[in-house]
Amino acid sequence: MENIVNKSWSEIKITVDTKDIDTAGNIANMVVPYGIYIEDYSDLESEVMEIAHIDLIEEELLKSDRTKGIIHVYVNPHENPMEAVSFIRDRLKNENIHHTIDVDNCATEDWVNNWKQYFHPMPIGKKLLIRPTWEDEYDAEGRKVLHIEPGLAFGTGSHPTTKLCLETLEKHITGNSTVLDIGCGSGILSIASLLLGAKSAFGVDIDSLAVKTAMANAEENGFDKRQFNVVQGNLSDNVSGKYNVVVANIVADIIIEFNKDVGRFLDDDGIYITGGIIESREDEVLYSFKQNHFEVLERFEEKGWLVFVLKKA
Repeated sequence: MENIVNKSWSEIKITVDTKDIDTAGNIANMVVPYGIYIEDYSDLESEVMEIAHIDLIEEELLKSDRTKGIIHVYVNPHENPMEAVSFIRDRLKNENIHHTIDVDNCATEDWVNNWKQYFHPMPIGKKLLIRPTWEDEYDAEGRKVLHIEPGLAFGTGSHPTTKLCLETLEKHITGNSTVLDIGCGSGILSIASLLLGAKSAFGVDIDSLAVKTAMANAEENGFDKRQFNVVQGNLSDNVSGKYNVVVANIVADIIIEFNKDVGRFLDDDGIYITGGIIESREDEVLYSFKQNHFEVLERFEEKGWLVFVLKKA
């Protein structure tokens, strides 16, 4: 483990009930597809006997809490550790999984400020530049500048799935686009759509902090409620009307669930963009698309993450 845990890496420890360890582990793996470490001692004796054929177990292990499991995630700080924490926390909350999260023995409020040193202006695709609001020196080089203060809401543009969605929106947004953003987080996809020329965007997120953050980011970029509005809700809660672009950058399980409803909100000739899908879940997601009468138009991949562009079949 010495090669992984050094000064350039952060350890995130997620404690959950052992009954939730598999689901929580899958969520954590979405942040770091290169691997996680799980402590689960619920079946300690039987597993040791099965593997080692002995019943001698260290006393410290026997004293371990058998009702809890701990997932260890190692994140390079250049990948924004607080964005990883926010992503994990939001998805665990959405799955109703009780949890605690510790980050490398540092107080969360310290990380909120410290991680900012790793988030700098970054070009996305051919038309956008993502600029954190605390960075004043940058050269847009003719790109549309998206000013963002993500706070603890997911979405800075650095995560592969967010970057892929932004690049995909750039290819499909037109001056007539109306956008529905499910699980909008910081509002980055909605605001990018407006900067790319969309007429309006509507966001929904289960997290009240994300709703406040998204609205503040929209105002930072010069958009008011006439162009962008956001509400708190679960998936399609509080959503009405039809849109010609629906984007859902969430996780595979929630996308599979949302696939049942998305047709109600999508124009017949509209496009549906999904992200947050790790490669190992591709077959399940493709099956769900087919079951709900969607045809895949495009597939994009980066670092084990997938984004699909679909239309009604």
